[in-house]
Amino acid sequence: MIADLVRKNRSYRRFFEEFPIERETLEELVDLTRYCASAANLQPLKYVLSAEPEKNRLIFKHLAWAGYLRDWNGPSEGERPSGYIIVLGDTAITKSFGCDHGIAAQTILLGATEKGLGGCMIGSVKRKELCQALGIPAHLEILLVIAIGKPRETVVIDAAGNGGDIRYWRDGQGVHHVPKRSLDEIIVG
Repeated sequence: MIADLVRKNRSYRRFFEEFPIERETLEELVDLTRYCASAANLQPLKYVLSAEPEKNRLIFKHLAWAGYLRDWNGPSEGERPSGYIIVLGDTAITKSFGCDHGIAAQTILLGATEKGLGGCMIGSVKRKELCQALGIPAHLEILLVIAIGKPRETVVIDAAGNGGDIRYWRDGQGVHHVPKRSLDEIIVG
């Protein structure tokens, strides 16, 4: 049921790095995106896949993790993702990607959740440096990086705090808390 998948789909930032992700699994997740809506049906998205530890390390060093967790620089060795999907926009097709990459990324993460995996959309990327490191052609723009792996952390949903505080946080046991606004707060009129 889609509601169950949506509720189970969280932004995971710590993984069982030793749990392998096969390239075939990443291909299956990207294949789902071919059926997604696309503005004017242009289908301008392309993807770089990584399931190899050395390539993963290269990608990892160009990412920033969890902006609200100021004292955390991202997952330590052993807790890093086993795979990545880099979402690219092909500027030879269009210069504006609208929300195509958001639709595709959510679809990928729902597919990962269905497979017992988890992930995180990462928008804080050293784009120029990562393009150079991976040899990504200039007409392909990095829009998002999606980390994929077997989740090593517990993520729970809480009600947004007093004053609407929505900053996520970790408790003393390492449980990741994500405040969400109530339905009454998000429906207008």
